[in-house]
Amino acid sequence: MAASAPAKSKSPRTAAASGALSPTMTELGAAFRHVFRAVSRLRGRDTHLGGSELSHAQFELLIELDERGELPAGELATAARLTPATVTQMLDHLAACGHVERVRSETDRRVVVSRLTDEGRAKIVAKRSAWQGRWQDALGDVSERDLRAATRVLERLGTMFEDVPIDGSCEASTGASQSVSRTPRRAV
Repeated sequence: MAASAPAKSKSPRTAAASGALSPTMTELGAAFRHVFRAVSRLRGRDTHLGGSELSHAQFELLIELDERGELPAGELATAARLTPATVTQMLDHLAACGHVERVRSETDRRVVVSRLTDEGRAKIVAKRSAWQGRWQDALGDVSERDLRAATRVLERLGTMFEDVPIDGSCEASTGASQSVSRTPRRAV
């Protein structure tokens, strides 16, 4: 009896044409789910924080204010993808802790804007410093080329999830943008 030839792995294009994912894409999907679940757990732990501790979502608001300057609650809600009511509640807490202040806009006195205080900026610096050490420990031995490739993959995944139709189907939305946003976000 003749020995059968080893099965050839499908190329990504052949796998895509047959409707199956390549083993490499399957591994990427599993790794992405692992990261997504870890971030979800991180956010879930926020419900157990003490009174003066900041949640991940509150810290994201501080980052938005740091990067974009003072903003009205509605614009901050849009940027953070949260409801205005949630952002108002979070801003109340951040103001009570001294991380933000709410003042009337100098250009339109009808509008209240939130802006970082020196204490809020110090909180961002401290948190970024701690996370930068963690990023360095986790990724310091990864080549620049691989980091750039990972960035491109994450940008495409972000675009893919942004383009998911509202009805929840798996079909690509008509006229969905194929461009990838190149606006860099600073690592936390």
